[in-house]
Amino acid sequence: MDRCVTLTVVVLVAAVLSPADCSSFRRVNKAQILGFDWKNCGQPDAPAVLKSLNLSPDPIAIPGDLTASASGSTSVELAAPLAVNVTMEKEVAGFWVKIPCVEELGSCHYQDGCDILNQLIPPGQDCPEPLHTYGLPCRCPFKAGSYSLPQSDFYLPQVELPYWLTNGNYRVQGVLGSGGKEIGCLKVALSIHSD
Repeated sequence: MDRCVTLTVVVLVAAVLSPADCSSFRRVNKAQILGFDWKNCGQPDAPAVLKSLNLSPDPIAIPGDLTASASGSTSVELAAPLAVNVTMEKEVAGFWVKIPCVEELGSCHYQDGCDILNQLIPPGQDCPEPLHTYGLPCRCPFKAGSYSLPQSDFYLPQVELPYWLTNGNYRVQGVLGSGGKEIGCLKVALSIHSD
């Protein structure tokens, strides 16, 4: 997977699922993610782009197995500080409502995505599988280049979700920036149904 793609996906997931205050989270015994879709939302000449991202099955079961493949590229090195602006919206009565930044989750600005990655995967620790097997990086700096993650299998364990991340349709946009310039942008749409 492209180093920027790795960073963008990891930071978006971390921004949505990292617990800030466990008292506001609830254990989800079973959940499904349906209708997962994505697209680049940056300028046509954006330095970082996702070229492909395939996830199956649909729906994705949590807990359960996931098969994924991805490819992308970045024409610039991605190094700290790497700003990440996340905008999260939920569909309510046919309208898209922006979810505010609550306890560092939701529509938030993160000054350094590299720092978030270091918290998730401390420096000196091997990158998780299958990134390690394919020699793909999981922390900054990410060198310029093209990268791909061949079709790989993952197990998604039970999760704890914020109380406000309930059943419904969601849109998430992540914008990566450095030195005041936009490097890349990714939009994701999905539906969550949980027990």
